[in-house]
Amino acid sequence: MSPDVHDHTHSHTGDEQPRGKGPTSCHCPGCRICEGYKGGTADQKPRSGDTHQGPHIDHSGHEEMFKRRFIVCFLLSLPVLYYSHMLQEWFSYTAYAFPGSDYVGPVLGTVIFLYGGLPFLRMGAIEAENHKPGMMLLISLAIVVAFVYSLGAAFFDIGEPLFWELVTLIVIFQLGHWIEMRSVRRASGALDELAGLIPSTAERLTDSGEIQEVLVDDLMTDDLVLVRPGGNIPADGIVQEGESDVNEAMITGESTPVRKESGDRVIGGTINQDGSLRVRITATGDETTLSGIMRLVYEAQQSRSHTQILADRAAGWLFYAAIAVAAVTAVAWTIAVGFGIIVIERVVTVLVIACPHALGLAIPLVVAINTSLAASNGMLIRNRIAMEEARRLDTIVFDKTGTLTRGEQGVVDLISDGSKTEDDVLALMAAAEGDSEHSISRAIRSEAGRRGVSIPAVSGFETLKGRGIRVTVSAGAGEPGDGNHAKMAGDSTVYVGGPNLLSHLALTPGAEIQAFSDAAASRGEGVMYLIMDDAVIGAAALADIVRPESYEAVTALQEMGITVAILTGDSRAVAEKVAKELGVEIIFAEVLPEDKDQKIIELQNQGRFVAMVGDGVNDAPALIRADVGIAIGSGTDVAIESADVILIENDPRDVVSLIHLSRRSYRKMQENLVWAAGYNVVALPLAAGILAPVGIMLSPAVGAVLMSASTVIVAANAQLLRRVKL
Repeated sequence: MSPDVHDHTHSHTGDEQPRGKGPTSCHCPGCRICEGYKGGTADQKPRSGDTHQGPHIDHSGHEEMFKRRFIVCFLLSLPVLYYSHMLQEWFSYTAYAFPGSDYVGPVLGTVIFLYGGLPFLRMGAIEAENHKPGMMLLISLAIVVAFVYSLGAAFFDIGEPLFWELVTLIVIFQLGHWIEMRSVRRASGALDELAGLIPSTAERLTDSGEIQEVLVDDLMTDDLVLVRPGGNIPADGIVQEGESDVNEAMITGESTPVRKESGDRVIGGTINQDGSLRVRITATGDETTLSGIMRLVYEAQQSRSHTQILADRAAGWLFYAAIAVAAVTAVAWTIAVGFGIIVIERVVTVLVIACPHALGLAIPLVVAINTSLAASNGMLIRNRIAMEEARRLDTIVFDKTGTLTRGEQGVVDLISDGSKTEDDVLALMAAAEGDSEHSISRAIRSEAGRRGVSIPAVSGFETLKGRGIRVTVSAGAGEPGDGNHAKMAGDSTVYVGGPNLLSHLALTPGAEIQAFSDAAASRGEGVMYLIMDDAVIGAAALADIVRPESYEAVTALQEMGITVAILTGDSRAVAEKVAKELGVEIIFAEVLPEDKDQKIIELQNQGRFVAMVGDGVNDAPALIRADVGIAIGSGTDVAIESADVILIENDPRDVVSLIHLSRRSYRKMQENLVWAAGYNVVALPLAAGILAPVGIMLSPAVGAVLMSASTVIVAANAQLLRRVKL
């Protein structure tokens, strides 16, 4: 087997075998050589051996091969064209004669046929063996017919040789394939770019504090590594020491660097910026987030959509149509003018112009660009059909907790009895909650930090089990009523707690605070009271906070004509509050986990095309039941494995981007199919000579030019998809 028809168990940079350790199989979406070749030991799944490389798609071997062969064939074709009798007649010149000049065409034509045409002949033979006729078989038929006829004409004087047309065909085919391979290689570069994010080495810290430079492949879970400013994080982990901004754009699509400090999670492949970090490794090799992304991108690029399946079938039908048209053409022209060069020219032109380059490239190239665009914008496509079908969605069902909301408590409202400002109330509550790690305590401290209030010093912290917290605030702690401080004339006992605390202390809030509490309870919000000197002086309402991004997402979806629904196990009061905030009309509340998929069925029975967006284990059945299942990337593994699309960030706006990308990609597929199919509908009759009576005839060379032009137009149109703004 020639090195040009690759073994496919390695990547390549040319015709030669690569040296050293190579990445995985070279199965490229849209590549006729990869798709046609079934020999060797090709393994079409990503290998797990290259732990930091992951699956890898390298199209440089094919691109370099066609580039090199095009250049060689082009240079060798110039003498053939120069000594062609037909061109001399057309352009009224006489070629320089020397002994043997009559053999320039046959000799160089044969060299070009064997060197430039061999890859097409091999692929054509493989298509025939696999009983899957397509473009390569049509190319093979065209150049074999032209070559055999030209040899006969040169040595047996049966007509004018077609060597100039033969070499022109092969040169144009080589050029078209070079351009095609270049386009596909660029579209398939997502995995190469992802693989390049992982550094080859890491600095591991020993128990004694020494730094060891080790291969990333040798890192193990629980290793401690040093990540210097400007360095790539070698694997997933938790920051143990240090603070820095980390650029996660290549993984999440978020352009703003994310601040990382002790306890924060970091992703392998992301770029550390201004500070040093000590990171405890939590996942290596195939278990890292980046490897998972690469695996999903690879699978998505290999999967086939409905439109791609249709295009593949159309290419097979075109082969039989071309054979039939060529046969009819041969018979009709033979009857009309007798068998001769004109018949061969017509048959060759039909076979050349029918080659489905454009049809074969129309869908795979869009798929490859679509997948890489989605991945670079924080969307991982596990199911190509679902991605294509997303354009049809008319109803999006969101899980509430952790999807539309943050999934954590936050202060949504505050009230004071008038003796202190709201900021004073918040400062005292934050001071009392200072030593607690409860989610409510964190929410109060977070709100205090957001407002910039100063927290007074407290002492005597005491937990009242099931009721709240008691502390002592010292005199001189601050100046009351200025909106930033809380100061008491003397030491004061301060309590913070819920309704049980009021019962325990036998206290009743004033009418205004009681009304505040009743309103919050009706909305499903929790209430924390501030008690000082045996009086209820303030209260805070807490609830799961709606993500700021959710407002934009819901508005954008509704502007696209898509209905939004909320599905949650929370109380109806809580669900209605969130729905009212977001402007959502359809609410499914108090739904048991096992009943969530039934709500999806209920919507589908109304004729709706439904997507489910969720992040939890109890969302998995609904994700599977939906027409398109979308999982939030930080959700559970079960939810992710049940979904068709994974959003790496917890950003519901990515659902809008997904639908927009699906619609634009489908439009590109349709445009390419219309162009490719329309081209053949018009070109085949012209190639057969239907307009010969009015003097319009297409030569095989012109047919090759038109075919290549069709391929280039389809490739260029697919590349326009990269301009989509998400």
